[in-house]
Amino acid sequence: MLIKSASESSDYYEALPLSVDPNVTPNSPREVQPTIGLIGMGAMGRMYAKYLGEAGWCKINVCDVPEKFEQLKEDYTKTPNVFPMKDGHAVARSSDFLVYSVEAEFVDKVVAQFGPSTKINAVVAGQTSVKAPEKAAFEKYLPEDVHIVSCHSLHGPTVIIHHRASNAAVKLVENILRPFNSRYVYLSCDEHDRVTANTQAVTHAAFVSMGTAWCSAKTYPWEQGLYVGGIETAKVNITLRIYSNAWHVYAGLAILNPAARVQIERYAASATELFKMMVEGGSGGDEPKRKFRERVEWARQTVFGDMLEGNDAGKKRRPILLSEEILDQFTLGKAPNTPPNHRDGGWLQAPNQPPSKYRPNSHLSLLAMVDCWAHLSINPYIHLSLAATPVFRLFLGVAEHLFLSPSLLSSSIHSALFDTWHRADDLEFVVAARGWSQCVSFGSFEIYKWRFDQTKTFFEGRFEEANKVGGAMIKAIMDSETKPEGPDNST
Repeated sequence: MLIKSASESSDYYEALPLSVDPNVTPNSPREVQPTIGLIGMGAMGRMYAKYLGEAGWCKINVCDVPEKFEQLKEDYTKTPNVFPMKDGHAVARSSDFLVYSVEAEFVDKVVAQFGPSTKINAVVAGQTSVKAPEKAAFEKYLPEDVHIVSCHSLHGPTVIIHHRASNAAVKLVENILRPFNSRYVYLSCDEHDRVTANTQAVTHAAFVSMGTAWCSAKTYPWEQGLYVGGIETAKVNITLRIYSNAWHVYAGLAILNPAARVQIERYAASATELFKMMVEGGSGGDEPKRKFRERVEWARQTVFGDMLEGNDAGKKRRPILLSEEILDQFTLGKAPNTPPNHRDGGWLQAPNQPPSKYRPNSHLSLLAMVDCWAHLSINPYIHLSLAATPVFRLFLGVAEHLFLSPSLLSSSIHSALFDTWHRADDLEFVVAARGWSQCVSFGSFEIYKWRFDQTKTFFEGRFEEANKVGGAMIKAIMDSETKPEGPDNST
């Protein structure tokens, strides 16, 4: 059938039958349960097989690349409801509900190969973190007589995308995924990509840039008494946590999500502009200093204006980070015993501010993040409960803590203009942020992998402790703010 219009498409798919009853549950007899197919058995594919199998779904067909077939059979020898198959053709032609759990970089190639084998009247979904290439591949390669209801298990809710399907097909997907115990959020592919970009792109750019800056400087600053305690604890632990993961976890979002690319470019621009203003203000007269302060204050008002003193609506929200002392439990380094006002050590307190036990610095990575959001008119709180990763939630909490504390922000601005001990580190950070932005603009996964792995190698040997401490830190912050929902697939 040739579908000519959107209305014809809607009518066609609403009338297109399913091969199983959409009201089926894991308690239904085996013979009426859907056959569930998983193409790609990486971390997400295995998570799906685990949760769906444990819930009672009896027929789960799975596959990975051919060279992993024997290992897959061995891994699931004692799992009677999971059936490894040789390739995606066998899985696709036998499955009533088919999920592609492959990296966004390869989704076009994989769907092109196995899509034409899809069982008639089946429902097809994808678990890629970027929906634009997945949507294009599904529309290009899947037969017209199958439904498309995509999904994405986020850090709490599960996103369901009713792209090209009947309402009954959506209901079937809801029932199959119910064992995750997540609430459902309904978005389009474009909305999904915009939400994930808003909650991940800038934070990832900040942390990969910090790591590359330390790598380029050939230093582990927390081991030298620098950047230790309070806010710095979050920066160090999360940077190491990110680099302990595989490069492709972050590359797909950065390169294939158009909204993310815009944000990464803006982040690099904000870091560059703020650094130039810091240098000019520190060595110039009152006017450049005023311009820098006004730029930071503009970003503060734009992003956090509703939460500032005097706004009753903003006061109702509980801060994400209740105190920096929570973070001190998880520091990897040891702070020096230098008194807060010791001038010889460069520890200068901002005028008219109470002494701080944490050494002031520019917090350029945080200033740039909020400046970036302000320039792009992004409200980071809008999607906080929808798609916020633990890393985003924590770093937003750290930024919130800095920008809503007049004394902390004043110390940061003062240090940015007058302290020189961190100037070289700030320069390395700006160069790294611009380098990552340029890398993403090339659209090359190969270049991204090389750059990521080069920095990762520098931190080898420090991941085990950092992951243990960082995981405990994130859990402590999350537990103090809100109880998570659904399976834990945090990175």
